[in-house]
Amino acid sequence: MSIIKDKSLAEQGRKNLEWAEAQMPGLMKIKERFKRELPLKGIRIGMALHITKETGILIRTLKAGGASVSIASCNPLSTQDDVAAALSEEDVEVFGKKGETREEYYDYIGRVLDTKPMITIDDGMDLVTKIHTERPELLKNIIGGAEETTTGIIRLKAMHKQGDLKMPIININDQDTKHLLDNYYGTGQSALDGVIRATNVLISGKVLVVCGYGDCGKGVAMRGRGFGANIIVTEVSPFRALQAHFDGFRVMPIGEAAKVGDIFITVTGNKHVIDINHMKLMKDGAIIANAGHFHNEFDLEGLKKAASSEKKIRPFMDQFVLGGKRIYALAEGRLVNLAAAEGHPSAVMNFSFCNQALAMEYIVKHLKGKGPGVYSLPKELDDEVAKIYLDSIGLKFDKLTKEQEKYLSGWQEGT
Repeated sequence: MSIIKDKSLAEQGRKNLEWAEAQMPGLMKIKERFKRELPLKGIRIGMALHITKETGILIRTLKAGGASVSIASCNPLSTQDDVAAALSEEDVEVFGKKGETREEYYDYIGRVLDTKPMITIDDGMDLVTKIHTERPELLKNIIGGAEETTTGIIRLKAMHKQGDLKMPIININDQDTKHLLDNYYGTGQSALDGVIRATNVLISGKVLVVCGYGDCGKGVAMRGRGFGANIIVTEVSPFRALQAHFDGFRVMPIGEAAKVGDIFITVTGNKHVIDINHMKLMKDGAIIANAGHFHNEFDLEGLKKAASSEKKIRPFMDQFVLGGKRIYALAEGRLVNLAAAEGHPSAVMNFSFCNQALAMEYIVKHLKGKGPGVYSLPKELDDEVAKIYLDSIGLKFDKLTKEQEKYLSGWQEGT
């Protein structure tokens, strides 16, 4: 039985699902095929994802393919309660509500595991972690899983390297049609959307410090520049620091950036990228937000302990007085784009969830009997996701001629 905040919100949830569906033509094409072919018939899928309208369209697609689905929220502040209510009326077990406690969060993940899933879908790896640490008896019936985000892949690779991973997992994050679209365009827009909704601050003219220059950081820096911000990038990777420099951004250590930044956004997948010592260097009125998966990228607990006072200014904006200066932390350190806004636009999530849907089919067809590990989907599936979308919007592209195919596959023809 589902656990949601308010059943009366279902009608609005259905309207939002209808809007998302209209923005996700690629996934709708897959849904049509799944309905005909039923590649997931009899498969139980357990999910720990953000319960959003976009996730709802993925769930409908998997159900069209014959699967039964249960879902828990993968972040205490990211659930869209109207969507959760609507999905609970569609024969989906839904466990999540915006603002749930930490205890509720893990209880809901446990309830998904009570359905004995045969395939898992994770965003951050909490579902897989709980299976391995508390419910290992479930592993014997699990065919495989899929992981959605950079942070989860980092954890999975560490787990596999240490010999602790006991199931095969598909790495969705590293698909080109995921990380080069979702992370870059999605996070770039939605992170700034979250900051603006939380604060209503003017971005133009501000010094925006982007901590991390991976695909997400690149997107945030690009969109920040578009808003008229002066961008500083902090990095630990020499190559990414070099990229940021050649992209025209200032690059410096966080200890220097802390003194001049107006707005800070962390997108690293690492812990305490901004620590209390950095916060003590910040200007009066500095704003700190996180767009990485876990809420430890900046040290909110350290800030709470060191601050002389704390008060809530707006729903997702808390003021701390530190050494006589006001520091504003957004969304309790959680994903600002999902906590204070609506996450990535549906058109971007279309690609990520096309990959998820095709990964479910691939797991059923090809992962049975595979040993533990982190696997990639074939490049052909990546290309299929792109082609499905291009076909759906009527955009045409070139194809290789026979002569070009021969040339690329040979070596004899030279200067």
